[in-house]
Amino acid sequence: MTNLAEAKQQLTAASQQNDEPASLLERRLAARDLMARLHLPRMQRFKFQDWPLVADQPLQWVASDPKLEAIAPDDEVIRVTQVGQTTVQIHIPERLRAAGVVLTDIFTAARQYPELFEKYFMSAIKADENLLTAYHVAYLNAGLFLYVPKNVEIEKPIEAELVQDNTQDQPLLSHILVVADRGSKVKFIQHLTTVGDQANPANMMIELIARDNSEIDFSSLDELGAQTHTYFKRRADIGRDAHVEWAVGLMNDGDTVGDMDSELLGEGGYANSKMIAVTTRQQEVGVNNRVTNRGKHTTGLINQRGVILEKSELIFNGIGQIIHGAHGAKADQQNRVLIMSDQARGDANPILLIDENDVEAGHAASVGPVDPHQMYYLMSRGIPRKQAERMVIRGFLGAVLSAIPAADVRNKLVDILERKLTDGQQYQ
Repeated sequence: MTNLAEAKQQLTAASQQNDEPASLLERRLAARDLMARLHLPRMQRFKFQDWPLVADQPLQWVASDPKLEAIAPDDEVIRVTQVGQTTVQIHIPERLRAAGVVLTDIFTAARQYPELFEKYFMSAIKADENLLTAYHVAYLNAGLFLYVPKNVEIEKPIEAELVQDNTQDQPLLSHILVVADRGSKVKFIQHLTTVGDQANPANMMIELIARDNSEIDFSSLDELGAQTHTYFKRRADIGRDAHVEWAVGLMNDGDTVGDMDSELLGEGGYANSKMIAVTTRQQEVGVNNRVTNRGKHTTGLINQRGVILEKSELIFNGIGQIIHGAHGAKADQQNRVLIMSDQARGDANPILLIDENDVEAGHAASVGPVDPHQMYYLMSRGIPRKQAERMVIRGFLGAVLSAIPAADVRNKLVDILERKLTDGQQYQ
């Protein structure tokens, strides 16, 4: 890679070109120093150390063609669209702006809302956790910021359409920061897609800050392209009696590795982390889904389900941890995988780390083919085998599909699921 002194000079020039505050430049330079001594994250039973997740490229500001994104604005929808580094549109009703809601790109937030930005940016995820978190801060080039003030409830979901621009030779390092202040409620839906066929890494991070008595429902439909090697890290800091729901459809076509974390910090907090994943071709996907009970009487739930087709690999690690002192905490998880090909590889690893007696904890895991009794029932009624398989798989994944709040997003996820299943069945 570029030597450290040259890299820091280049970062300084790029940050100044982007009119960033001095504090953000300081974070970039400190993170670049960290990169020299940090290592890649580890994942149990999954190897990705040779993936091209760090691009040896300078930080550059490259405009993307807004015509790549064809979604028309709708006054009834709260929406933000980014193509690569270019923010195409932000639409939020004036009544929400008047109530103090902030929805903007991450760099405008750093300039115009410095107190909020400095307080919350990289407060849940730390730059020094591993090489990829340090890389993310040093070379951050896109992202969004949402702040919901105290006791403000946003009834309609905020929809974020994020398009990785692989028509250009540029990595995407995107950060979404959602802060729900005390007593507020918000639903946020992101849809990740790719245009173009240039091979680029994507480093995608999400921080959810759910302060006391707040609620955040975060749904994500990940559909990044086959030429993209993806690292994602998503973490929620959950306060007293706060509530966070994750619902993720991991439908990327390229190799993907990542972490989902829910930190239950305050008493009575609740986290429910739901994910489905479908892998095809020779794709490799590894996920750590962790919920940590730190506060008393907290509840942490994990439900992840995967379908593996062709020669692909999927590893689910479900990690429930109850810290000493978290009296009355509950941790429960389900990790289930369907293997649809004799050349596919998969695993579902439930891990419980319990350091307290007065708690409730449990887990379930299964790896195997489609239930033959369900197949027999459907086929005996004249349904062709491949269609019957898709119906069983749809039912298997239904717990997460039904949790996505927007009907059009659910329907889009079902369409993608049908496409991936149909394509994957051609191999059988």
